[in-house]
Amino acid sequence: MARITVLGGTGYAGSNIVREAVARGHQVTSYSRTAPAEPIEGVTHVSADVSHPDTHDRVVADADVVVVALSPRGDLEHTLRDVTAAVTAKAQQAGVRLGVVGGAGSLFVTDGGIKVIDAEWFPEAIKPEARTMEDVLDDLRASDETLDWFYVSPAGGFGAWAVGERTGSYRTGGDVLLADAEGNSFISGADFGTAVVDEVEQAAHRRQRFTVAY
Repeated sequence: MARITVLGGTGYAGSNIVREAVARGHQVTSYSRTAPAEPIEGVTHVSADVSHPDTHDRVVADADVVVVALSPRGDLEHTLRDVTAAVTAKAQQAGVRLGVVGGAGSLFVTDGGIKVIDAEWFPEAIKPEARTMEDVLDDLRASDETLDWFYVSPAGGFGAWAVGERTGSYRTGGDVLLADAEGNSFISGADFGTAVVDEVEQAAHRRQRFTVAY
């Protein structure tokens, strides 16, 4: 059993990770600004300002793994990179493994090709978010070797608008967007949560970014 803390545990990605982790018997703590409308049984829900230094100390204090599942929106629109850097520093000091949920924008469309964010079909409105998460990935890659981290980019069609179903299977890749035979890039919320908790348990991608899709 691992002690897993999820920042942003009430969001779409975070809640799926939290639900999967507690179902497997892990000790799970979820941090969010407000309490969830429907708490997940067995999860310790903490309401806190995730940008406050005191919260960062609490987050790593009793954790084996901290997963940052925050989005650069609202209050975090211009501060998420700094918040993640602060949590990263605390995790490194405490010897806690760090996971970050990013986006698909920083993946390459094809091996040696352009990035998803630079494709003409990528929505202009979400480019700032994608650039921020790309910066977070760059920060992790430039970090000291003593920091144990992983960064997971979901499929291009991952989101609350397309929940999907649990299949119990998924594929993993590196820095190139994964798509099926029809060209669709998708992963359900439940299977994404499964992939992240598998990584927590197996540590197959130390100091690496990986992507998951069908």
